[in-house]
Amino acid sequence: MIRIGVLISGSGTNLQAIIDACNSGYIDGKVVVVISNKEDAYGRVRARKAGIPEYYISHRGKSREEFEDELIEVLEKYEVDLVALAGFMRILSPHFVRRYYGRLMNIHPALLPAFPGINVQEKQWEYGVKIAGCTVHFVDEGTDTGPIIIQAAVPVYSDDTAEDVRLRILEQEHKIYPLAIKLFAEGRLTIEGRRVIIQGEKKKGGFLMNPSE
Repeated sequence: MIRIGVLISGSGTNLQAIIDACNSGYIDGKVVVVISNKEDAYGRVRARKAGIPEYYISHRGKSREEFEDELIEVLEKYEVDLVALAGFMRILSPHFVRRYYGRLMNIHPALLPAFPGINVQEKQWEYGVKIAGCTVHFVDEGTDTGPIIIQAAVPVYSDDTAEDVRLRILEQEHKIYPLAIKLFAEGRLTIEGRRVIIQGEKKKGGFLMNPSE
């Protein structure tokens, strides 16, 4: 069973998906600590409701390394095997990334390498893409550039609003993040350069086209 530390800044819906997947036995793991850099993040409430220790650590008035050293102190206290970023709105420095590389994951609401950065659900809609999606990746020293573990694609229809697209992507986030963590817990992920090799990967045919005929 792996010990998972989750870093958040907001409502924590992906945190909840991870907690639920652990509680159901889908993930052979346990969320042992949640840390937020936002005092009013609702994810802190989710953690408390689940009986998980949670911490508020402000980044204000500190260097990035000072802030990250405080994160590391808590993560090491709980002996985490995997650090999962779930809506954590801070760019982590090489100081942190190098310490946890290969056991530091992030969920991004676009099909990387397209649309890195923030507010990308709306950017995809504004750009006029016909297929949007989300990505779980290992974190490296770049911004949304780490090796990709799993992706999910969703259609974007002509009468969609940006909110429609956001919600459709979010639904898939809640599926693929627990799956990526499940694969990690089972020891099935290996990083080879830019590629993540998944042991026992199932192959399926087919494709997604939008609009369909």
